[in-house]
Amino acid sequence: MKIRLLRNATMRLSYAGVSWLTDPYLAPRFSRPSFTGRSPNPLVALPCSPEEAVAGIDAAIVSHLHSDHFDPAARALLPKAVSLFCQPGDREEIQREGFTHVLSVEESERWREVAIHRVPCRHGSGEILQEMGQASGFVLQASGEPCVYWAGDSIWCDEVAQAITRFAPRVIITHSCGAVWGKGALIVMDAAQTIEVCRAAPRSTIIAVHMEALDHGTVSRRELREQAERAGITPQRLRIPLDGEEIEL
Repeated sequence: MKIRLLRNATMRLSYAGVSWLTDPYLAPRFSRPSFTGRSPNPLVALPCSPEEAVAGIDAAIVSHLHSDHFDPAARALLPKAVSLFCQPGDREEIQREGFTHVLSVEESERWREVAIHRVPCRHGSGEILQEMGQASGFVLQASGEPCVYWAGDSIWCDEVAQAITRFAPRVIITHSCGAVWGKGALIVMDAAQTIEVCRAAPRSTIIAVHMEALDHGTVSRRELREQAERAGITPQRLRIPLDGEEIEL
């Protein structure tokens, strides 16, 4: 399999003969509103054109409908007939955008020899979790491929630990920028929580994405690497790709 990080949680995956696109966020740099008042978003440009980002995809997975995971540019540019997987509750809104093959994953689906499992996550805690609403993680399994667990917009929590135990994934993709909301409430993993994932899954390769793209992030790639090294987590175990970088596993 191959994973190419484009930006934020937008990735191109080559998996089981299928070209996948995750959480398409295709807006030009500084064209979307700020989350904190510090800067318009996204903070960086895509490493390719938006058209190139969606070209040739067979399927897309949208983990939830927040604007940095499925933005107006993506809604306009994605082929309307693409097979698009989402969480329950998001299907009707996506269909209203003209998409004709929207598949809501309640628990598990099988498509083109790939098992797709939706797993719970927590996009924050306490009252902030209610404000953020439901988001989901997804697991991909296929013969001849490593099991991949994409944790999605989640903090470290029991649901993530349970998914690691249940699926024993060879690859875990975390959102690790330490994004905060409101009065500094954590809504995705920070460096310490990403290190907890590494410790909980000592046989897995962790790939940290969703970094350095939004103005409510609090952890840089360099800071994550430095904290991981102090914790004894090697670069081979924790991969922190740059935008545009491809990882083959």
